[in-house]
Amino acid sequence: MFLKKINKRIKILFLIMVLVFALIILRVFYIEVVDYEKLKDYASSLWSRELPIEADRGIITDRNGVVLADNLTTTSLVLIPNQIKNKEEVTKSLAEILNVSYDDMKEHVYKKTSIERVHPEGRRLSYEIAEKISALNFDGVYLVKESKRYYPYKNLLSHSLGYVGIDNQGLSGLELQYDDYLTGTKGAIKYFSDAKGNRLNMPEVYVEPVNGMNISLTIDINIQKSLERELDNIIDMFTPENALAIVMNPKTGEILGMASRPDYDPNNYQKYSSEVLSRNLPIWSSYEPGSTFKIITMSSALEENLVDLDKDHFYDSGSVKVDGSTLRCWKAGGHGDQTFLEVLQNSCNPGFVKLGQMLGKERLFSYLSKFGFGNKTGVDLNGEGEGIIFSLDRVGNVELATTAFGQGVSVTPIQQVNAVSSAVNGGYLYKPYIVKSIQESNTNSIIKENKKTLIRKTVSKKTSSIMRRALEYVVAKGGGKSAFIEGYRVGGKTGTAQKVENGHYLVNNYIMSFMAVVPSNDPEAVLYLAIDNPKKTALLSSYTTTPIARRILLDVIDALGIEKQEGAVEKDYEWNDIITYEVPNVIGKTVKAAKKELVNFKIEYSGSGEKVLEQSPDPGTRQEDGGVVKLLLG
Repeated sequence: MFLKKINKRIKILFLIMVLVFALIILRVFYIEVVDYEKLKDYASSLWSRELPIEADRGIITDRNGVVLADNLTTTSLVLIPNQIKNKEEVTKSLAEILNVSYDDMKEHVYKKTSIERVHPEGRRLSYEIAEKISALNFDGVYLVKESKRYYPYKNLLSHSLGYVGIDNQGLSGLELQYDDYLTGTKGAIKYFSDAKGNRLNMPEVYVEPVNGMNISLTIDINIQKSLERELDNIIDMFTPENALAIVMNPKTGEILGMASRPDYDPNNYQKYSSEVLSRNLPIWSSYEPGSTFKIITMSSALEENLVDLDKDHFYDSGSVKVDGSTLRCWKAGGHGDQTFLEVLQNSCNPGFVKLGQMLGKERLFSYLSKFGFGNKTGVDLNGEGEGIIFSLDRVGNVELATTAFGQGVSVTPIQQVNAVSSAVNGGYLYKPYIVKSIQESNTNSIIKENKKTLIRKTVSKKTSSIMRRALEYVVAKGGGKSAFIEGYRVGGKTGTAQKVENGHYLVNNYIMSFMAVVPSNDPEAVLYLAIDNPKKTALLSSYTTTPIARRILLDVIDALGIEKQEGAVEKDYEWNDIITYEVPNVIGKTVKAAKKELVNFKIEYSGSGEKVLEQSPDPGTRQEDGGVVKLLLG
């Protein structure tokens, strides 16, 4: 009986031992087979250290692929304090090479950490300094690749591009707004060391960095260069408080060029004040627009069928009284009897007061809202302003009258360009944008693309067509004559707005502006130019902005490949204008017939005979009055 009990206990103990061994075997199997990779990675992480390799930031280009924001490869200093054998020597040597104090460098070398980035002394090192450090061949002293943002055109498009900090993070403009796309993924050189930091005899692992995505803009660099050049000329000639310019494609909302002064070099942004860095004037600045706003008032009146530009007349005596306030025309004594087309040509304030009264405050302000005033346009840049439009309960007869000719309201330049684009493009208000597409850096495949976005319809195609013709008359016969370009249909409107400070208009302090459309029969570009408080010039935008705008328009015509158009309104020449005529086609005609047609030119003959075989310049070319036309006879 007793032996049976002992045998039973032995069997139970044996079974327990078998189960324990089975569990141990299963656990070992699980560790060696199932959980091997996880534990291996865990062990590896305990030994591994990383020397970071920075990824390149995505590049930013214009619409044609010209690089506006690039990267330079630089070198930075990284220390592994536990691997440094002679810390005293390393400290002295590095302090001398980097031209920093011994104590500052000692803090880095003796720091109790696995990896120490020497910041800021060891960042973005020049090639010469990096070579000196490398030649020392110290253990625990490493030079790693680092990417530095570089803007090859310096100040060009600076406010829109923005700038980046020392760690390549976007701090302003597109660099900030699209930072998540532009920032790449860091790589590393992984090495292995024990707990004391001593390197283990194990192969290094290279993890390749992934560069950020590239961004293509709607900007045309040739148009942008033109804006930058002319704004520099404005600063030199007129020493204004600031100046700005925008060129937009009215058919899509694409911004082709945008610039302002003061500007800055994003390669050295630290040298500029926060005020200069943060103010992108074309989208941020808000002021009374002046007479360029009359385009919107006239479009609204035409849409409501309140006026016929050619048949309806207005008599301008030089001023008009509204609720006891006298609102004056810029021309003393007024313009007398005019058609409403001439009211626009002459920029006659009393005529626009009449249009405002005909519209009434409800209708006029509903159109202002339709055209986007009082609200952000939604342009894909940060820092956009809204402007200020009266609420209807605050609009009396005087406010209605002044709003009609562009005073008493505050708008941004981007709002004005967008609204006028709608007035001339058939009545379509599009959302403006500057980023065309975002591409993957290696394959260049597009991952995001912006296209034109219709916000709303503003006016009819008929109204838009009438406005295009009217603006062409302003340039050919009105205040925009200095922007006239022979052979091209250019429309436009000048503006001279008195500035306000603390509720009072300033004396002899104006914002002078010009809005232009080219070609006026089928607009490809809308230009807005504004100069804040120019000095040493007549206080009229027709003398100040229009010659500058003409030079920009010539560059726009060239950049966009705009061809000459027929049917342009003939310019009313003034005494100091250079008169030009179109050279007729006299090829195949007799000498006598050619003389009659070339009465405005001097003729030079070559060859002999009675018929014209060739002529120079070519037929259709514009030539100055009295210019030479050469004829080959045969």
